[in-house]
Amino acid sequence: MHVTRLSVTPIKGLELHHPDAIEVTQTGAVGDRLFYLVDDRDTLVSVAKTGGLYGLRADYDDVAGMLAISASGTRLAEGPVALGAAHTANFFSFREVRGHLVDGPWNELFSQRVGRRLRLVKADDLNGGVDVEPLTLLGDASTAELARTAGLDSVDGRRFRMLIEFTGAGPHEEDSWLGRTVRIGASVVEVGGPVQRCAGTTRNATTGEVDLRTLALIGDYRGRQDSIFGMGFNFGVYARTLSPGRVAVGDELVLDLDD
Repeated sequence: MHVTRLSVTPIKGLELHHPDAIEVTQTGAVGDRLFYLVDDRDTLVSVAKTGGLYGLRADYDDVAGMLAISASGTRLAEGPVALGAAHTANFFSFREVRGHLVDGPWNELFSQRVGRRLRLVKADDLNGGVDVEPLTLLGDASTAELARTAGLDSVDGRRFRMLIEFTGAGPHEEDSWLGRTVRIGASVVEVGGPVQRCAGTTRNATTGEVDLRTLALIGDYRGRQDSIFGMGFNFGVYARTLSPGRVAVGDELVLDLDD
C-alpha cells in the first residue's frame, strides 16, 4: 500500500492543497485547518450549506503571520493575521472550539461570496479546525467501488476532503483497521472509527455545484452504518498520531508494527 494524495487547507472548507509531503504531528498535519469560518450563531460553516467557498484558496505563512486569499490565480485579499476578541465556536453540537476572531478584510470577502455574514476565526490549538480526529484515511479502492456500484467511470476522491489517500488495499478495507497501528512514511498512526459523511460530498470539488447524490449512492450499497455521530453514511476512517513524522506521496503504509 502506498500514499497517492495528500490534502490540506489552512482554512477549513476552502480549496485543498495537494503537497508532495506533510509533517504529521500529534495534532495533525502542519498548517492544516488552522482557521475556520462561523456564522452569526457562532456555528461552524459547512460547505454542505454553501458552494460559495469553492474556488477560494488560502495561503498562510505562519512565520510572517500573513494570510492571502485567491481565486483562479487572482489575489483577492492579503494581509497580516490580526487577532481580535476571543471566540467559542459550536462544531455541530459535537464539541466547542476556542479561538480568536481575525480582524481585516476577510469577513467581508467571505460574506460576499456566500451571501450571508461570516467571520474568520483562528483556532487557539494547532489544527483546531479538524472535525473529530486530526487525521483521516481513504483507500482509492473505496472510491473506485463507489463509482463501480453507481455505474460511473470514476468519482473524484477530492470531494471527501481526506488528509491521506492510498492505494493497494481492497474496497473499504480501512474500515476493518479500527485500533490497528499503521506506519505511514516516518509517522505511526492508530486507526479510529468511520467518518460519517455530510452533504458537502455531493458538491463538485472544483465548482462547488451539487452534481452527485453521494450519500444516496453510498447508502445504496453500504446502507446506514453506525459512527460517533450515530447512524449515517460512512466513507473513510479517522486516525490519531502515535509517532510524528514526515509523510510523502509514494510512501508505504505498513499495518501492525507490533506483530
